[in-house]
Parts: sequence; C-alpha cells; structure tokens
Amino acid sequence: MPLSEPDHGEFGNEDDALSSLKKNRIRNRPLCQWIPERSSYLDEMIHLEGRGNNILRDECNCKGEGKLLYHCHDCFGVEMMCHTCVLDKHTHNTLHRIEEWHETFFIRISLKSLGLPVQLSHNPGEKCYNPEPTPGDDFVVINVHGIHEISLDFCGCETAQAHYKQLLCARWFPATVSNPQTAATFALMELFHLLSFESKVSAYEFYHSIARRTDNMSITPIRDRYSVFMCMVHEWRHLKQLKHAGRGHDPHGVDAASAGACAVLCPACPQPGKNLPDNWENAPGTYQIISWMYALFLAIDANFQLKRKLMSSDNVDPSLNAGWSYFVKDTAYKQYLSERGCEPQEKSTCVSHNAVKMADTKTSRGLAATGVRTVDCARHDMKLPNRVGDLQKGEKYLNMDYLVFSALLSFLVFIFNLSYDVACQWHKKLWTHMDSMPPCLHFARENKTIRFFVLKFHLNAHIQQCQTTFSFNCGKNVGRTDGEAPERGWANINRVASSMKEMGPGARRDTLDDHFGDWNWKKITILGRQMLRKIKQASSRAKVHREELHELERIIPAPSLSAWRSEIIAWEEDHTKPNPFESRIKAITQAAIRRQLAEKDAADLQAGADVSLHTDISASVLIASGIDLQDQQQCLAVDASSLGQHATDTQKTKIYNQSNALQRRLDNWIRIQVLYVPAVGPIRSAEEAEHTAVPKPEEFKLWLPSELDPHLPCYQKLRHCEWELRYAQAHDALNDVRQNISNIQGQHASTRACTALDLATEKIHAGKAKYDAAQAALAALAPLLGKIGWSDTLCPLLASDTMQPMGDFIQGQSEGTHSIPWIWKTPGVLQDNDEGLQDSRWSEEVMLLLEEMWRVLAFLTWQVEWWSGLSSACHFERLADVEGSVAYAKHQSTLRESMLKKFEQLWKIVPAIVAAELNDGIADTDGMPTIEGPPPLDTDD
Repeated sequence: MPLSEPDHGEFGNEDDALSSLKKNRIRNRPLCQWIPERSSYLDEMIHLEGRGNNILRDECNCKGEGKLLYHCHDCFGVEMMCHTCVLDKHTHNTLHRIEEWHETFFIRISLKSLGLPVQLSHNPGEKCYNPEPTPGDDFVVINVHGIHEISLDFCGCETAQAHYKQLLCARWFPATVSNPQTAATFALMELFHLLSFESKVSAYEFYHSIARRTDNMSITPIRDRYSVFMCMVHEWRHLKQLKHAGRGHDPHGVDAASAGACAVLCPACPQPGKNLPDNWENAPGTYQIISWMYALFLAIDANFQLKRKLMSSDNVDPSLNAGWSYFVKDTAYKQYLSERGCEPQEKSTCVSHNAVKMADTKTSRGLAATGVRTVDCARHDMKLPNRVGDLQKGEKYLNMDYLVFSALLSFLVFIFNLSYDVACQWHKKLWTHMDSMPPCLHFARENKTIRFFVLKFHLNAHIQQCQTTFSFNCGKNVGRTDGEAPERGWANINRVASSMKEMGPGARRDTLDDHFGDWNWKKITILGRQMLRKIKQASSRAKVHREELHELERIIPAPSLSAWRSEIIAWEEDHTKPNPFESRIKAITQAAIRRQLAEKDAADLQAGADVSLHTDISASVLIASGIDLQDQQQCLAVDASSLGQHATDTQKTKIYNQSNALQRRLDNWIRIQVLYVPAVGPIRSAEEAEHTAVPKPEEFKLWLPSELDPHLPCYQKLRHCEWELRYAQAHDALNDVRQNISNIQGQHASTRACTALDLATEKIHAGKAKYDAAQAALAALAPLLGKIGWSDTLCPLLASDTMQPMGDFIQGQSEGTHSIPWIWKTPGVLQDNDEGLQDSRWSEEVMLLLEEMWRVLAFLTWQVEWWSGLSSACHFERLADVEGSVAYAKHQSTLRESMLKKFEQLWKIVPAIVAAELNDGIADTDGMPTIEGPPPLDTDD
C-alpha cells in the first residue's frame, strides 16, 4: 500500500493561523506600528508649515487678480486664498485664525486688520442701516482658539435689543450689562465649565492657556481680560444652575426660587411626592414591617481643606445662589453663629478628637472660613440641598446643629439614621441645644425615630463601648451602609481647595455649589451600573455569610444561641438593655497576668511567706524576664537575617549593638536562674564541653521550666508562673495575628501599599512564631501541672489559619466546602463586630438596594412628567421665546426618559440575580421590594 500524501492543507492552515496571530499582536501594539512611520509623520507636519501643493498655483479659485497670500488655521483643508476670498469665506467664521504668507513663511494676521466687520442682529452679509460701532472700534472676544480683537457693530435699528442681548443671541457671553466691550463665546465657557469639573483647572490656568494659544512667545501684547473672565465664569455657573433646575420655566420668575431649588436631588433617597408610594405614611399592616426601608441615611463631616482667606466681603462679592443650592442661606446662618458663637465646646468623654477638642483653640488667623461642614446622603454619596455651611474655628457642634436640624425639617420621613465621626458625644446634648435654637429650627420628635452611628472607618478610634453602641455592623435595618460618603466627596473637591482660598465669599460659595451639583449629577448617571454591581455583590455575600453564620452557630450550644438571639432582639429595640455585642469574657493578656503575679508577690511579702532566693528578682519576675529574653532573641534573629549581602556599616553596627546588649542581659539572667533552678548548671557545663564555639545570643537556649526534662528537679512555683504567662502570651499572639490578617484583608499589592502589606505579613509571621513557642511550652507543662481542656481553644496554628480573614475563602475552597479557621471561633472573638458574622446586614442590603432601585425609576418617571409640564408653565410674548422654552423642557424630559429606559434595561436581570443567590435567604418574599414596584401596603384595617 502506498504511503499517503501529506495534507498540505492542514499545514497551510497552521501557517495562516500563525500569521493571523502575529498580525493581531501587531494591531494590539499601536506604538510598534507607528515607530517605522515616525519620520513620515514629522515630514508631513513640517510640510504644513509652508504653502504645500498651493505653491504651484498662481491664481485664486475666484479667478480674481488677488495674490494667494492667506490661509486659515481653523477651516478644513489647506487652501490658499486671496484677500477678497478670505473675507467672504469668514463672514460666518469671524473668529478663525488667519495666516499671511510673508515671502518665506507665514505670519499671524487678524481678520480685523484685513477689514472684516462683524455685524450683530443681522444674518452674515446683511447690511444694518443704523450700525452702532463699539467705542474706539475696540472689542475683545475670548474663544477656544485664542483672544481676538474684532471690529464689531451693534444693531441700532428700531427693533434692536439691548447690546448685551445682541451678544447673547450670537452665543457670545458679555462681560458687562452696559456698554460691553468684552465677550466670551459659549463654546469657550462650556469648555472651561466642563474642564473645571473634570480636571479641576482654575480660571487663571485656563485663561492663560488661551493666552498662550494666542501668542506663545509673549511678543505681541495680548489684551488682559482675566478679571472680567472671572466675573463671567461666576455668572455662567449661576445661570447654568438656574437653567438645569428649571428656574427659567417658573412663571413667577427666578427670584421666586425656594431654598435648595437649584440642587440636584438624590433619586434613590426617599422623596415623598416624587418616588414613594401614595399614602405610604398612613398605610398600616405591611408598612410596619418595611417602614425601615423608607429611612433617610445622613452622613455628617467637616473638611478643613476648603479654607478661604480673609479678603473681599459679601457687599463686594455677593453670592448669586443665595441659598438656592447646597450652601445654607448665609444671612440667617451667620446671625445664628454670631448669637451663639461664644458658647464653649463640650469636652469629650470618649477619645480626644483634635478637630473637636481644639474647636476653641484652633487658629483661624487670616481666614474668613477654616473649612466647610456638610450633611450628605450616606447611602449614595450625594450632597443635599442647603446642607453645607462654613466653619469659623475648629469643628464646633453649633455649626452642625444648624445644618442637621435644617435637614431633619426638610425631609418628610419618619426614620433618620445619622452618622458622624463623633456621634457618641454630639448626640448627648442635641435636643438640649435645639431648645436654644431659633423656633424655625425646632424639630418635632413625636412619631420619629432617630438613630446615631459612627462612620465605620472612624469607629476603631473610639473606646470599646462606642464601638458596639454606635456600630453600623451591630445596628438593625441599616444594610451595609458605612457612613463614609462625605470622605469620598472630599477626595474629589479637595483638588480645587488651593484656588478657593483666594476667592471672595460669594464666588467661593457659588463655585462650590456648582461643583457639588456636578458631583451629584455624575453620581446619578452611574447609578445604573453602580447599583447593579452592588446588588450582585450583596446577593452573593448574603448567601455566603448566611452559610458562615450557620456553620458558626453549629459550634455554639443551643441554649446559649437562643439566649444571645433574644438579647440581640431586645437590644436592637431598646439600647438601654444589655449590649450583647460587648464582650463578657475578660481579656487574657500578659500585662494583666504580670500585674496579678506582682500583686501575689506583694501579698506574700506582707504575710511573711515570701521564699524568693534573690533580693530583687522573684520567681515570677525571673520567668517573665526569661520570656521577654526569648522575644528579644526572636527579634534579633529576624533583624540579622534581613541584612542584605551589601549591608552598610551603620546597619551592621546596629545589629552588633543589639547583640551585645542582649548578651549582657542573658549573662545577668543566667546567674540568677541558677539560684532557682540548680539543675540548669550541669546542663550548661555539658553544652560548653560539647560545643567549642560560643553560641550567638539569639541562638542561646534559656532552659525555662517548659524546656527542662520532666524528671529534673524544678521549683513547682516556676512552672505555675510560666504556665500563666505562656497562656496569656498565646492569647496575645493570636490577637496580633488576627489584627494583622484583618489589616491586609482586601488589599492589593500595589506600589503604594506594598510596604504596608509586607510589614503586616512580617507581623503575622512574628505573631505565629510567638504563638508556636507559647503553645509548645503549654503542651510541655500541662501534664506536670494537671492542666486539661486548654488545647480546645489553643490549637496548633497552621500556615493556612493565618491566610484567611473571617468570611474569605482561601485557594481551593468554594462556598459549599469552605470552613472558618479556628482562630476566629475562640471565645471573645465574636465581640469584634466582624462583618463575617453579619448575615442580617447583607440581607438588609439586598432589600434596601431593591427598594432604592425602584425609587430611582419612580423618581425619573416623576422628572419626565415634571419637565414635560414645565414646557407650558411659562407664557412669553415672542414666539421664539415660547419655542425655546418648550424645546428645552421637552429635551430634558426626553433625556430623563432615556436614562429611565437605560436603567430599566440594565436592571432587568436583577430579579434573577437575587433569586439565584438568595434562594430561601429571605423567607417572606411577599413583603420584599422588587424592581417592578414597592412592597405592597396593606390598607385594610
């Protein structure tokens, strides 16, 4: 049988595949493709500095006699034109940049110098029969291409409008109302407005960038219009806020705007009349079950970066918003502060927070405002209307009292969850403070629920009692709220802090209002993706944490578990009841055991029962010193091993000094040890005879009682002392390991975090080594002292036990097979409020998110109708005004409708996600919110 021919088709296909793969790799590396063409790019750019292909042309396209001397930088193409053509072509483009060929190169030349007139209120090319030239033929327009001087004529016809209106109709923003001689194009104002939000560029930087675009050599004098540009920016920001808020459609005019009317509202927060069901506040039955989902979450914080120097005044630089956006109305706020500003700040009974403790001493020299304080939406990171106010000195409670009571009065809900980094102190006299405040700020507390929390990140700085009483993790019906919303907002706004310092009071407040509005708007635009991500995470984590909780509950006796659940329910309803989250197990620490041993030595001395063999060192002190020496040996060994191959003399000297000091302490300790444990003497003699080399201090064996042969004579009190100290040392070491595992939870080894992660990892290893030594000593002493049961809580510590935080999986584990390391199950650990035990919080988060999603859709639906209604709210005389009003309102209505449809499309998969992850996690699904609608309200009596 002949051999078969090779299939060349298969080999060809492999070659094609390799070729295709190679091409794809090249496509994914655009710079590699560009480098060979670099010279060609450069040649073309230099080519454009001349007349290009126009060098061969002798006459213009108009067939006239004019020379081809001009071309435009901003028109499409590189066509050369004569004088007549360049003027004709730019009657519609009066701010383009023209260049003239000057024998061997181009020079910049203005359209004004070429004789191009600009006539307002008429179509380009039309003649006005009564033109009104600007005084001195001097008018400056600031555009994105540069700063232009033009020859401008206003219209003086009978139907002509005021000069500033003629400029506005041309989409040029005038600098002044009367006799304007400077304007900025709408395109420039819009560009700066957006850049100020995204890049936080200041007006100074932006204006001088435009000036450099006009002349980057500073050879030609450029008209300085920076001060008037600042004024135009202030006005532009204010007008944009009015326009976006629908104030231009108010039949009563702009001045009829109410407080906070120009603020961008949070669509996910409960807004009665906008995104809550009808009659939601009066419906019995089901409402009592789901009322907590109608709670308002408020976060309070201060920012000391947003200072303002003591310059200008409200008379010279007034606020245009005047309380219509996020800052409170300044007159009433300042009057309140002037009346109560001398009241001393209450002293803290918790830890000392510098911002509060130094409120009466913090310097404010040369500053009109030392910062700002806000009340934010804690769930969605948005600024609230009229909830921002200036600080005068430190973080005084009276500033916050004013803002908080203003917030409580403005929201028609019945449950408020307030988070503040010093809530434990601030809430104590809150209602007492209210009694001395203006009557308009008195808040009726009847039928209202107000709870206080400390922001999660700040909580660990408080005393232990506050860490449970004011914890979101321990609170009921708060989901996974962290209260840190203001901090995330500060990261965005702090970038404009330097440019705010030099502003006048009105410009600064209005600029911050504008930035806060943009922050809120951007938050709204990403709510679709953000909430989808959160609901996916919450659903998944709710299931995982429920399984972990069930696993943990299996190791707790049923009577204890039932009693603990009862205590939790009782405490959640009434915080005056015993707090089940506070540890009732007295912490075992080395410091406490050493104190107890010292007290016992003192009692023996008083009773004449002391049998110490040394005048200064008792048996307990000897063992405690020996354990300390072992710790020092471990530290020295780590430091010595960390020396690199090319260690410096300074580093080596430090190690030698540590080693010498440790050796002296060892020598002194050994001399006293022989008095209490004579059996150690022969052991050391045998070691010296066996080893010719002297051991290093970090390698020297101490022969503590746990290291001796059980048959050797040893004072029993020494064994008891070491047992007590080792037992405490093991618990201390476990606490250190747990704390450092928590510190690296969720961290990624980025360049910035690498050092901190390495340090935490080193501490985990050191803690494990200390625990291993203590556990081995306990294992050796237990049979000699008759100790049993200790190993149930102090098991051998494996490497895998130090890798997994509470609630996380390690490699190779899945949701159905994972187990919680034993170090998280020891007595006393459960009181740490770890989120791994908070199954309820994740289930609550799912329900809150579903409710908030429905509220977002309901709010957008309301906005669609609201904007549609505004289209006919105002009545104008001119048809053009009517059309513009209707067009803007309809456009805004359509935009909200598009956002509504986008969110609905994104969230179509949410019910399936929740059902797949939770299964039977929430038993009562009838009262559970959904995307399609709110929970049903039972209206039956």
